[in-house]
Amino acid sequence: MKKGVLYLIPNTLGQESIEGFLPLEIINKILSIRVFAIEEIKSARRLLKKADKDFPIDDCIFFQLDKHNKQENIEDIICQLMKGNDVGVLSEAGTPCVADPGAVLVEKAHENEIKVKPLIGPSSIILSLMASGLNGQNFTFHGYLPKEQYKRIAKLKEIEKITQLDNSSHLFIETPFRNQHLFDDIIKNLQNDTQLCLAVNLTCNNERITRKSVQEWKKTTLVLTKNPCIFIVGKSLLK
Repeated sequence: MKKGVLYLIPNTLGQESIEGFLPLEIINKILSIRVFAIEEIKSARRLLKKADKDFPIDDCIFFQLDKHNKQENIEDIICQLMKGNDVGVLSEAGTPCVADPGAVLVEKAHENEIKVKPLIGPSSIILSLMASGLNGQNFTFHGYLPKEQYKRIAKLKEIEKITQLDNSSHLFIETPFRNQHLFDDIIKNLQNDTQLCLAVNLTCNNERITRKSVQEWKKTTLVLTKNPCIFIVGKSLLK
């Protein structure tokens, strides 16, 4: 029996419409799938309804992938693929499997020689790096930094030392309600000439991408609202 394909489907980053962010070919592929591995049901339903308001959601099978039940659902998803059913992996926002559940499922698919097909769509990591003007050839994505402040500050200083050695860029994220704490830790603890880029609400109408040195950030009064933000730390390419 021919195996199904595991499609990795990017979700929107918050904008209302998917036209212009997901190619028509990708939208049509999404609409052909009836089995989904999802991070969160509300965002999955929202994307499917954006793709087609008449999409038959009640005819679909949804397997939730999160820290509570990820492992127990993976075998069921692999079983669907082995039976010939295509499965779509849907992130809550942006690209699946990057700072997001799904990587273990993809690993299991490779073990079972199941085709894995990543689809084109918005990635906040790449978009923010493109717009930062920082080193796009040598960069690291750290995901979430430690929650404990002293550990977070130690990690930030470690990252800064690396940027000074190899001029690399370092990207990280935080739960939106902790954005302000992370920003404050950066400007209070990193060197004045270290560059910080903040990419907030990417692709949305209120998108804001700002890059300054730590010294320049100290002169501003910034209140980071509870919106998705990519933080990028690096060195100026002009020095």
